[in-house]
Amino acid sequence: MQGAFIAILTFSLGTAGAAPRYVCTYYDVVEHLNISSHSKLYTHILPKANLEEPMEVTMDFLLVAILSVVEKLQTVSFYFVLHLSWKNPFATWDPQDFCNISKVVLPMDMYWSPPIFILERVNGQNSHLDYVTIMHNGTFNFSQTFQVTLTCSLMILKFPFDSQMCNVSIASYLHPAVTDLVMKARRTAEEIMKYSQSFFLTDGEWKFTNMSILEHTEMLEDGEFSVVTYMISMDRRPILYVLNLILPTCALYLLDMAVLFGPSSLEEKISFQITIILGSSMLAVILNNILPTSSNKPPIIVVFFLGTFLLMIMAVLDTFFLLHEQHKSLRFNKTLGSFQQEVLVTRTINKLPMECPTKEGPQRLNLPKKDKEKGRPGNPQRHPMEQDPFLLVLEKVLLYTHFFLSLVFFAIICIKWSS
Repeated sequence: MQGAFIAILTFSLGTAGAAPRYVCTYYDVVEHLNISSHSKLYTHILPKANLEEPMEVTMDFLLVAILSVVEKLQTVSFYFVLHLSWKNPFATWDPQDFCNISKVVLPMDMYWSPPIFILERVNGQNSHLDYVTIMHNGTFNFSQTFQVTLTCSLMILKFPFDSQMCNVSIASYLHPAVTDLVMKARRTAEEIMKYSQSFFLTDGEWKFTNMSILEHTEMLEDGEFSVVTYMISMDRRPILYVLNLILPTCALYLLDMAVLFGPSSLEEKISFQITIILGSSMLAVILNNILPTSSNKPPIIVVFFLGTFLLMIMAVLDTFFLLHEQHKSLRFNKTLGSFQQEVLVTRTINKLPMECPTKEGPQRLNLPKKDKEKGRPGNPQRHPMEQDPFLLVLEKVLLYTHFFLSLVFFAIICIKWSS
């Protein structure tokens, strides 16, 4: 009886003391981290447990789009995503104490975050989603999108068949690399290249071809700072410039050659050639609006336009020279014909007496006239409209010399573009 009473009492006490199971929330994790008591200064202090070892910040780069390349300003616009990861030993908890909650998402300004600088940046904007994911072991993960305009040394020697390499250098100049902060790339260049191409959005003038990573330290007055440089290689798709600039120029030059070798008169050739030169100058104006104002070496396409322009000018000068020689030859033939006629008449008059006395009286002798039987004139003279053989030879020499120079010039341009 006494044992049964003790058993009932024990069961009653156990039942009365049982509490309902507690449901965990993210607020419990935040209260555990004691974020509300953090001062504003705390978010600017580097969270290091060991002052002798630098904090390591790993980053991941994802190129999404090549927005524009402005050769005139030597700038390029990229759209990319940057993922940063670091550890804060003062922001940890045990997931078993909080119903297996292993991560929370908090605003960026609640804890320290690495200050990031893009060295080549001249303009741009960042995303406003400034939130960070905090893991239970103190790992912070932060992702941010960037749409930035960067300076880039564009080598336009082979424009429009050129390839460019532009750098995106990411650094943190507030914390020295030796004692405070070291920045490293999370993935290899091959992995980033494959990952970026799977998310690449644009299919415009530029094609993303390759990427390489360079981790180095940069020496400044305040010390050495860690820098990670992503070198982006891209190729230009030249089809638009070939159709709009190069092919029309070649067509105009072929038309100029056809006029030069055509059977038209020299006066008509000159008018056609000047019209073709004016058309090619309009294409040169379009090219001038694209290329930068200064460059160490003139681009090959500038040499191409200048060479074709000079060849067209040379063709006009050749035609002017031939026209001058033709008029000179006509004047000479006309003068020579008149002189020969006068000499022939004078000699005929001197050989035949004007009058001879006879018994019948003075008689006048007639000058020789056209021999009707043989069909030959009495005073043969040179026709001024006959083509001078010297002019024919000179015209052929100038035309074929011009043709040979054109072949050599276009062969050199093709070799330079393909090399």
